[in-house]
Amino acid sequence: MPFTSQRAALTLDADTEGRLTELARSRTEPRQRVERAQMLLMYAHGETVSAIARRMRTNRPRVERCLNKALQLGAWAALSDLPGRGRPARLSKEDRAWVASLACQKPEDLGYAQELWTTRLLAEHVRRHCDAAGHPALAKLARGTVSKILARQQVRPHKINYYLERRDSAFEAKMAQVLCVYKEVELRRESGEGQMTPILSYDEKPGIQAIGATAPDLPPAPGKHPAIGRDHEYVRHGTLSLMAGIDLFTGQVHAHVVERHRSREFIEFLKIVDQAYPPGVTIRMALENHSAHVSTETRAYLNSAPNRFEFIFTPKHGSWLNLIESFFAKMAKTMLRGIRVASKAELKERILQYLREINQAPVVFRWRYGPDLISIA
Repeated sequence: MPFTSQRAALTLDADTEGRLTELARSRTEPRQRVERAQMLLMYAHGETVSAIARRMRTNRPRVERCLNKALQLGAWAALSDLPGRGRPARLSKEDRAWVASLACQKPEDLGYAQELWTTRLLAEHVRRHCDAAGHPALAKLARGTVSKILARQQVRPHKINYYLERRDSAFEAKMAQVLCVYKEVELRRESGEGQMTPILSYDEKPGIQAIGATAPDLPPAPGKHPAIGRDHEYVRHGTLSLMAGIDLFTGQVHAHVVERHRSREFIEFLKIVDQAYPPGVTIRMALENHSAHVSTETRAYLNSAPNRFEFIFTPKHGSWLNLIESFFAKMAKTMLRGIRVASKAELKERILQYLREINQAPVVFRWRYGPDLISIA
């Protein structure tokens, strides 16, 4: 005897059937609504619950719940869950907010040795103090729940994002002064006036490591290893500092490689620059407000050569405004990357050789950020 369903048939008017058909073919609606629309259409067209379950690759109870809801409340009510479904939340908004507020404090402020929270430590702290804080529901808080609460609040107390606090009250004024220099160079270059006054961007690159190899490098070998082979052990011979200034008009680099960068080394660099330009012209230099640049020894030398140098200081924590940083970055990515030397003397010679090669075909660096915001009278 063939099976006869005791469930009533689902009757859909033309408008409802058309809208359900459109929903069943949608690629943007939630998957749950799309699947329920398909179930309702198949049942309305005479298919059995078992056949629908097979086609939808699901189980009969899921199909039956959808159809029963449609027969009781209507087709549109069957597309969504009824209110009140699911297990009630065990933790209140206040409980979750308290956990998030604890995560926004440092563990050391609450008596721990650690600087940053871990989910284990935070969960233990919550379980230990929840009753006294009026949140007894958190007595069995697990690490996984802590992770979910913090993720929902977008709080990550185990990570550090570094920032640079602006401590120079005259930052804007000093930045404008530096940008004015760059814009002046650009305007003179465009107008064809040429270099009336030398303008240099100067800085130091300290701590260049003289690292030596303990075994010869292996050159690339086709079919064996495509990259240079190098023993992971090395010998550290010490460090050097590069004092350099780049002429913003010509791209010429003036350099002095030293073991320390004190006032006396800075004065030696100034003397190198002094010999590179004709007497009687003022050499303008954009540089950081380093102690060696304004020391008594440096100022005594500047007094001995009046009107020869003019310093334009970048604001504190504004070294990114110094254009020569771009040259240093290029040098670090090319010449200094992976360099191996037998001594500091060899490192110094290779740096000077690199600068000689650069000066054979100098590159004029141009500042691109913000000069159009500055007006020059």
